[in-house]
Amino acid sequence: MIAKRLLLLGPPGAGKGTQATRLAERYGIPQISTGDMLRAAVAAGTELGRRARALMERGELVPDDLVIGVAAARLAQDDAAEGFVLDGFPRTVAQAEALRSLLDRSGLQLERCVAMAVDEGAIVRRLLLRARVEGRKDDNEATIRERMRVYREQTAPLIAYYRTQGILAEVDGMGSVDEVARRIEEALKT
Repeated sequence: MIAKRLLLLGPPGAGKGTQATRLAERYGIPQISTGDMLRAAVAAGTELGRRARALMERGELVPDDLVIGVAAARLAQDDAAEGFVLDGFPRTVAQAEALRSLLDRSGLQLERCVAMAVDEGAIVRRLLLRARVEGRKDDNEATIRERMRVYREQTAPLIAYYRTQGILAEVDGMGSVDEVARRIEEALKT
C-alpha cells in the first residue's frame, strides 16, 4: 500500500516542489503548496498578499493564522479527499498541531512525512540558480541564508515531531530528480 496523505519536509531548495509535482501526477492527488498560494495572493494584490509580501521578501515566515487559513481552505476542497501532497506546510510545530486538528475533524490523518536531507551549500547554489531562471526576488543569498536559519530554528523540529508519531521517513535529497524520486517512492510504502 502507498501512503497518499503526504507531507514533504525539507529546507528551502531541497526539491520538495519538484517531487510534490511528480507525486501529485503519479497518484492523481493535488499538490498543496502554501508558498505557491501565498505568491499568487501577492501577485494578485489581495489583502493576504499585501500582508504576506514584506515578510516573504525578508525571508520570514508568514504568521500561522494566515498560513493555516490558506491550507484549511485548500484541504477542504473535494479533490483532496482521497489524498494530497503538502509542500511547504506545516512549517512549525504549531502549524503541525493545527493540521492534525484539521485532519482529525475530517476523520483523516497524515500517513507519511518524508524529510529530505540536502547539503546547505547545494541549497544555496540551487536557489541562486532558481532566482536567475524564474526571476524570483525572494531568492538572493542574504534571504536564502535567513530562510535556512529560520528553517533550522522553526521547521527542523518537525522531524522529531513526526518521528514520535511514527510516520517519518528520512531520505537523501541529493542526486538526480529521478534518484530522489525513487527514494521517496520507497519511503511511501506502508
